[in-house]
Amino acid sequence: MKQSLGLVSLVVGDYDEALEFFVGKLGFELVEDTYVPEQSKRWVVVSPPGATESRLLLARASSAEQVSRIGAQTGGRVFLFLHTDDFWRDYERYKARGVEFVRPPRQESYGTVAVFTDLYGNMWDLLQPKG
Repeated sequence: MKQSLGLVSLVVGDYDEALEFFVGKLGFELVEDTYVPEQSKRWVVVSPPGATESRLLLARASSAEQVSRIGAQTGGRVFLFLHTDDFWRDYERYKARGVEFVRPPRQESYGTVAVFTDLYGNMWDLLQPKG
C-alpha cells in the first residue's frame, strides 16, 4: 500500500496576490490555474521547486467564515514545513525578496530552521533537516 498527501488547501484572499507571493517570492512552480465556471472560481495549484508529491491548492475564501480563517488556519501555530536542501541559500534569497522571518535561524537537533510568514500571516518553518 502506498499513500501520500497530494494537496493541502490554503485559504487565500485573492488568487493573483497569492500567486505573486508563492511563485514570485518563494519561487514555487505554478502547476495549474484553471477557471471553473460552474463555481465561479479558479483551481490554482503551486508546488515548491523540485517537489513531486506535495502541492498547495490556493483556495480563495468564498464565505465570511472562510475569510475569517485567512492567515489563521492553525490558530497561530506553525502551519507548513518547507524542507530545503540548502537552508542558507533559501533564507538569504527569501529575505532579499521581502519575506518576513518572525523567528531567526537556529540549529536544532533535527536541522537548521527559521520561521517566516506568508502574505496572510500563516507561519511556516523553513527547514533543512539533518542528514
